Amino acid sequence: MDFSIRAANVEDCKDVARMIVELAEYEKVADQVKVTQRDLEQDGFSKNPFFHGIVAEVPEQLKTKDGHTKVGYALYFYSYSSWSGRAVYMEDLYVMPEFRGKGIGKALMSKVAQLGLAAGCNQLNFTVLDWNKPSLDFYLSQGSVDITAGMGYHCMRCEGEALEHLAQP
Repeated sequence: MDFSIRAANVEDCKDVARMIVELAEYEKVADQVKVTQRDLEQDGFSKNPFFHGIVAEVPEQLKTKDGHTKVGYALYFYSYSSWSGRAVYMEDLYVMPEFRGKGIGKALMSKVAQLGLAAGCNQLNFTVLDWNKPSLDFYLSQGSVDITAGMGYHCMRCEGEALEHLAQP
């Protein structure tokens, strides 16, 4: 299949916002999406961005029935492991359903890995839902390992009122 992977730019935020909602619908958490196109524009393309992104794009002749040529994306940011140093965290990896199985997801993940290695990172971290067997199988086939059982880590979050309360001196 003919597609290209490139760095996202501010003009891509509308399509990335659309695909974020599609991903959330697939993960059965669409009601939790709070990020808007404007948030993406500010948070990803300011002087000190909170994230970076790449998009997968197909030629005009392969566009979706709704007219979309941007058919996948990955959002990532750099982090740090106190044990092993520089790391890259892949927040999202998404390919529209009708374009899955064509190498686009692999190309997106590969590009995040390339960017991480170029920045001196020695690990790529991400999460996947336990019921998402197609994605689990895909990640395992790419050489990823599930550290949940082996290392016993749990993914934790503090947000909303709990975060406000925690921030109190």
